[in-house]
Amino acid sequence: MKFLIFALLFTISLWSEEFSLTIEKDVSKKANIGVVEDINRGLNGEKMFHLFVNDLKLTGHFTPDDIYRQAPFASNAVPTQSMSREFILKYSNVYANSLDVRLMRSSDGVVIFAKKYSASSADKFPFLVHNAVSDINAFLGFGDISWIKKNILFSKYISPKKSEIWSADYTLTYAKVIVKGGLNLFPKWANTAQNAFYYTSYNDFLPTLYRVDLATASRVKIVASEGMVVCSDVSSDAKRLLLTMAPKGSIDVYEYILGGALKRVTNFKGIDVNGKYLANEKSIAFVSDMLGSANIYSKSIEGTNFSKIAYYGGNNSSCDTSGDYILYSSNESGGSNIYLGATQSTYIRALTSSGYNYLPRFSNDGRVILYIRKVGSGNEIRYLNLATKQTLAYPMVQGEIQSIDW
Repeated sequence: MKFLIFALLFTISLWSEEFSLTIEKDVSKKANIGVVEDINRGLNGEKMFHLFVNDLKLTGHFTPDDIYRQAPFASNAVPTQSMSREFILKYSNVYANSLDVRLMRSSDGVVIFAKKYSASSADKFPFLVHNAVSDINAFLGFGDISWIKKNILFSKYISPKKSEIWSADYTLTYAKVIVKGGLNLFPKWANTAQNAFYYTSYNDFLPTLYRVDLATASRVKIVASEGMVVCSDVSSDAKRLLLTMAPKGSIDVYEYILGGALKRVTNFKGIDVNGKYLANEKSIAFVSDMLGSANIYSKSIEGTNFSKIAYYGGNNSSCDTSGDYILYSSNESGGSNIYLGATQSTYIRALTSSGYNYLPRFSNDGRVILYIRKVGSGNEIRYLNLATKQTLAYPMVQGEIQSIDW
């Protein structure tokens, strides 16, 4: 149990010139857009309107009108209040599991994009909006925002020694429990398709890592270990896992080839956890207290040398990577804050400045981050667009988040 407790506790103008210029290009022009619901009000009412507005804001590519308006969906007439906007996005949600959208130019009322969307069940209506916004964004030639369509995966405590694993859209409007009963922790998507995931069960004789197929609900045992076993990262080809394990008492990072060998990657004095693949996937970032306090280091999978890659803070943990960039939380006086760094630079950028902020995660394109913020006795999921500094927050209604993946 002491290993588990440690893992839970353990668990930036900082860009190259090229990366900075790319961001500036992407956000140099934003589209002014009005969002209008069909006059025949849909089953989800203003919930869908607010989903549209928040999605559009967080992309960094749009300036949406956040005043709720209605107009006939089939009409090409532009509402008077929206004439100052460049585009009008009309939507109809008469049936809870379907959505019709039409994108019009305000100048002449011409429909330039139209599409119908459907979901497998009515409670998944948020994904209708996320898919529509992603398609409209692509149609207008803005940078990819496929992250908006992704599911998040999280474990949350519901009572002492009991936790559940949930899947949700990024706003938590749709959320469904997918593993329950006992202590279930550290969920991690098994691939980019998000059709399977790994998690650690503490309900067996030994901590055990399982893989769950969402389509069939089948569960396969991967590996068990004394002390702890956690999947912290999956390679881009989904064939290799980075695991934190303690089979012989010492907590280290291992690489596991599915169907093959288990290789020890770290072997330092102290505790090494939370391995994350770096850009070429021949090296990893990881958290270690080898020099006294927790910090972020890198090393090649094959080699023995290591380098410190977090140059601010004396008690750093909970790291994530995107290419050669790193995110980590740093425990500071009166709280913890999130920092963005790069493996090839000592320059850092603070992304939060107060409160308790932890478990930072990159979106799949590395341009938006997710993190958890403690609020009173509860917590909320926050998002930050690194280019625009646009933020959104969604409170967790019940339970305390233990781990999260995106």
